[in-house]
Amino acid sequence: MPTRHEKDSLGFIEVPAAALYGAQTARAVENFPISGMRAHPLLIRAIGMVKRAAAEANRELGTVGSRRADAIIEAAQEVIDGRWNDEFVVDVFQAGAGVSFHMNANEVIANRANQILGGALGVYGEVHPNDHVNYGQSTNDVFPTAMRLATLLALEMLYPELDGLADAFAKKGAAFDGIMKSGRTHLQDAVPIRLGQEFAAYGIAFGKAAEALRQAGDSLRALGLGGTAVGTGLNTHPEFREKVIAHLARISGQRLAPAEDPRWAMQSQAPMARVSGELRNLALEVIRISNDLRLLSSGPNTGFNEIQLPSLQPGSSIMPGKVNPVMAELAAMVSFQVVGNDTAVALAVQAGQLELNVMMPAMAYNVLQSVTILANMLGGFASAASRGSQPTKSGAGITPKVPSRWQRR
Repeated sequence: MPTRHEKDSLGFIEVPAAALYGAQTARAVENFPISGMRAHPLLIRAIGMVKRAAAEANRELGTVGSRRADAIIEAAQEVIDGRWNDEFVVDVFQAGAGVSFHMNANEVIANRANQILGGALGVYGEVHPNDHVNYGQSTNDVFPTAMRLATLLALEMLYPELDGLADAFAKKGAAFDGIMKSGRTHLQDAVPIRLGQEFAAYGIAFGKAAEALRQAGDSLRALGLGGTAVGTGLNTHPEFREKVIAHLARISGQRLAPAEDPRWAMQSQAPMARVSGELRNLALEVIRISNDLRLLSSGPNTGFNEIQLPSLQPGSSIMPGKVNPVMAELAAMVSFQVVGNDTAVALAVQAGQLELNVMMPAMAYNVLQSVTILANMLGGFASAASRGSQPTKSGAGITPKVPSRWQRR
């Protein structure tokens, strides 16, 4: 592969000739060949938004000339649009605080801005990754901002799926309202309950989970951007913090505001723990309800056989005609992963010291993975577990005659 030579503070290093990234990214690729996994597309999009907002604020304040700023803005927008995702090559497990990912972004945007201005790759005389793209910023305020913004963007994809799941169970609860069956406690027959009441309760559980997740997500809207190295705003224009966050809110379409104290926003990542915790709580509800559905559909000859889930694929290579509750099984496995991710996030959140938590890359990866796999799973779970479920003739509805006081309670 043809290469070019670039120099950073440690000396010269070879970089692929056509790469938009530069020396510091190339070092990170060499240093961290850990998982083969790269940054979530929404984290790339979010950092592009941060860089565009910073360039707009710096242009407005006159701290970066208009010609340079315009090129940075154009390049950053291309990052936002996903045009250069393949240029973000740093492993998700990397140097603390996300320095390598941040420099990857600065180098991609600087090189692309130089191309826009007619310059060559790896020559930073016109637009420099640190001096211009990163003007008034630090990894220590940029990465937590991008991480929070990416999570907000991801949650926007999860909410409709979760709301749809809650609604599907509520509708099924109404459809099944006239079907009487045995309620069970301790897995033993208890007193009568309507099948619709069981399903309606599942809908309420998911509605409550959605409400709690939205409240947790709102805690991400207070940003420390503009705090630079330790939250004091070192080397920034006095008006930069307000302006950059206002621009970021407009660019992202999210309600964002400066944190009450930028030191707090840098030291504490409790909002990420809160979101991760609510994702875990949602996962626990999914596990519980998916287990219920597997029980209710078990059999058909030797189990509960009160509902029938959709037949989505053959269930055995040796038992013809066997069909398994595959979406309920999938939902549980996805949720197990979310619970595990939350443990990693909790450990990372508590591992901050003094003015910075350097474990943010682990938080970003795990939270964004949890949101992504939940959003991808919930739609199919809603279709199979709620919309597609039907009562069976041999199961639900065979409860012996019961007193009238149970009919509508």
